Amino acid sequence: MKEKIDEIKKNALNEIENTSDLKELDNVRVKYLGKKGELTAILKMMGTLPKEERPSFGSLVNKAKEEVQSKIAEKEDQYKTEEINKKLESERIDVTLPASKIKKGSKHPLNRVIEEIEDLFVSMGYDVMEGPELETDEYNFERLNLPKGHPARDMQDSFYITTEHLLRTQTSAVQARTLMGNKEKGPIREIVPGKTYRREDDATHSHQFNQVEALVVDKDISFADLKGTLEIFMKHMLGENTQLRFRPSYFPFTEPSYEVDVSCFKCGGKGCNLCKRTGWIELLGAGIVHPNVLKMNGYDPDIYSGFAFGTGLDRLAMFKYGITDIRLLYENDVRFLSQFDRMDK
Repeated sequence: MKEKIDEIKKNALNEIENTSDLKELDNVRVKYLGKKGELTAILKMMGTLPKEERPSFGSLVNKAKEEVQSKIAEKEDQYKTEEINKKLESERIDVTLPASKIKKGSKHPLNRVIEEIEDLFVSMGYDVMEGPELETDEYNFERLNLPKGHPARDMQDSFYITTEHLLRTQTSAVQARTLMGNKEKGPIREIVPGKTYRREDDATHSHQFNQVEALVVDKDISFADLKGTLEIFMKHMLGENTQLRFRPSYFPFTEPSYEVDVSCFKCGGKGCNLCKRTGWIELLGAGIVHPNVLKMNGYDPDIYSGFAFGTGLDRLAMFKYGITDIRLLYENDVRFLSQFDRMDK
């Protein structure tokens, strides 16, 4: 029986040595050490032997199994090491090769417009202000001459969080905060760029959009100051040949109020599909600050006057860069944004 055990062990060790990978090694393991393996089968024969021979027989079989298991483990470590070395070799990096060029990003068209406007107005002595996007009804409406129940509130379909808090529908709320916060009630010259929110969503409108509003309050401010400021603003953004047209309109916080059109920069005012053959494009709302707004925010309208105007930054960016769908500004499509790379070169 000893000779039989030695023969099985010798055959197992030879087969282990002649394997070429882990799969073949596992087949040998099953052949000799599995539930139906040869060494497992011969161990089951122990019941047929006399009692005095069983201990030595069991010891021989177990010793043979241990040698086979040890050889399998040794060979398994060898194959695993070889696999790791092959993987490392295949993933080797040639550090002498030139580095891959990292693509440079570009400024978003909205950021370009905002920075350009801020630079212009700062150069004219304006402050750049900001305020909360979650605003109170008081600052968003009431202090801008829009009391509760005022029909003009229906013009702005708002996102209310509570009965007294909403996502601001206009950056004019910051103007009210500035007027209230100016304890000395001195002159104000500011612009307020920022996000605003209304329940709109189509090719030319978005539920979130960007505005910039301007407020000037001082003694002897007139419509001439407003007109001159807007001419500088629009010619800087859309070209020196830009013309302005003022049409009477209504805004609760200004009186008189105007819709301001600019001559179509695409056709030069001759008429095209962009301006709907009129030669003009509506772009701003403007006016002289309403006396009620000055009064309720602590300014004496007999001493101070002012002007205010506002425009959508999204719309201005669309006109400036020829963008036809406002949703492109918010989709973060690299194919669209990469078109602005050349502006950095």
